[in-house]
Amino acid sequence: MCLILFSYDTHPFYRMILAANRDEYYNRPTAPVSFLDHAPDVLGGLDLKHNGMWLGVTRTGRLAAITNFRDPGLEMSHAPSRGFLVKEFLLGKKSPQSYLQQIKSVGDRYNGFNLLVGDRTDLFYYSNRGNGIQKIKPGTYGLSNHLMDTPWPKIAKGKGALKRLLESNEKIDTEDIFAMLKDGAIPPDDLLPNTGVDLDWERTLSPLFITSELYGTRSSSIVLVERGGDITFTERTFIADGTTSREEKTRKISFKMLEAD
Repeated sequence: MCLILFSYDTHPFYRMILAANRDEYYNRPTAPVSFLDHAPDVLGGLDLKHNGMWLGVTRTGRLAAITNFRDPGLEMSHAPSRGFLVKEFLLGKKSPQSYLQQIKSVGDRYNGFNLLVGDRTDLFYYSNRGNGIQKIKPGTYGLSNHLMDTPWPKIAKGKGALKRLLESNEKIDTEDIFAMLKDGAIPPDDLLPNTGVDLDWERTLSPLFITSELYGTRSSSIVLVERGGDITFTERTFIADGTTSREEKTRKISFKMLEAD
């Protein structure tokens, strides 16, 4: 996952509104959003290369999502898959804060990541490139491939667009969010971050929606957690078509949150 925009506890209908783009090489095998065969209470997509997850929810209201922290000079070739950090939280029963305390103790084993985990009560953020565990307060936030709310153009643009969509305080039309996530405009060079890759690659990676010959936005996901307990996970997947991406399929799964064990 390379872009997560979310509004937490700011809207009269929704406790959580999360919109995300997963950027990945087109040839990396992936399973679309579904309930896991071996864990039927866990819903999300599955990375079939390492069997990890980038975004998921459970029937009891647990949620986890991850982005990579881009720092090619510190990449470890044999580090464990970061996708297990999402999957293990969703499969477990630890509180979000306790889980992140555990991850913090082993965080140096992983390449850079930003991890968001929550339950029906709290939401927390931790990065192994940051300054500790942060409890999320009501507000609108953005995560890409640096720390939370780093003012990269895609974060500033995405947060602004999400806030405007929520101003009416009405129920959300997911098509409006998908349109926001499909924005492929490249910002001016003087606004681009310097993350250790060449300028052409910085340009390619700078929009909300990424397209290139071999790498790009593979899926857009929207998770709506209503205050009444309904959860809706909508995923729109894309396939490469030259240097653009076209829609493959949209999947929508809704359920009522269950009480935790």
